[in-house]
Amino acid sequence: MTAHEEREYVLGTNDEELQRLGFQHRVWGEQAFALWERAGFAPDQTILDVGCGPGFATLDLARLVGTTGRIIAVDHSARFLAHLNGQLSAQGITNVETRMLSVEQLDLPRASVDGGFARWVLCYLAEAESVVAAVSKALRSGGVFAVQDYFHYRAATLAPKSAIFDKVVEAVHESLRVRGGDSDFAARLPGMMQRCGLRVREIHPILRVARPGSALWNWPTTFFRNYIPVLVEMGLLTTGDQEEFHAEWSRRSADPATFFCTPPVFDIIGVKP
Repeated sequence: MTAHEEREYVLGTNDEELQRLGFQHRVWGEQAFALWERAGFAPDQTILDVGCGPGFATLDLARLVGTTGRIIAVDHSARFLAHLNGQLSAQGITNVETRMLSVEQLDLPRASVDGGFARWVLCYLAEAESVVAAVSKALRSGGVFAVQDYFHYRAATLAPKSAIFDKVVEAVHESLRVRGGDSDFAARLPGMMQRCGLRVREIHPILRVARPGSALWNWPTTFFRNYIPVLVEMGLLTTGDQEEFHAEWSRRSADPATFFCTPPVFDIIGVKP
């Protein structure tokens, strides 16, 4: 992992995080496809994948637009893009162009793409509006920017309530804030879209409930396993907090009366007039 990636990717780009991201895409794949359908992503189009990471969504988008379509996948992680390029080669997918650069430096030709997609990217950025402006510039008339991102992350709940769980969620929120991000980013996005010349067509909330033993339950399990050590390193939690949380999560994972409410995720679609 480069020093730049270490700064920018709060969870890193190691093998464990790559595996977690693949699992995350599988458990949130239905929601991604539903957004793409409502956005009108279709064969023959050129779609920009903003902050593509290791490319799990990119591969699905490539199949969606077909061999006559095109995906431009942008990320600044050499390791993640190497993984994506390896998968493209192994699967014989030839309609994806990868570009290694920060999404905050995005500068595509005007009216050159039909759509853009970003999932859990903008909430981590200090200069998110510059990305929205760059995507708006690149969109053709009628093109759309489809975004999935968090709103009121601290609404994530473990039921029955848990003080240590709430403390960890607060630490996650604070970790984004101190790096210039915003775990309530979806609240600001419609205004950004309007200022950048997009008409907000849709604001659609997603709230999911996971029970122990389900695939969705394993989503926070893998996230907290990878991220709580980062929160300890940042001084937002103690090693005692870490041990208390994992003991609590282990107990709750064996309790059929427990459930987990995901942080609210919002689909927001902006259209270029």
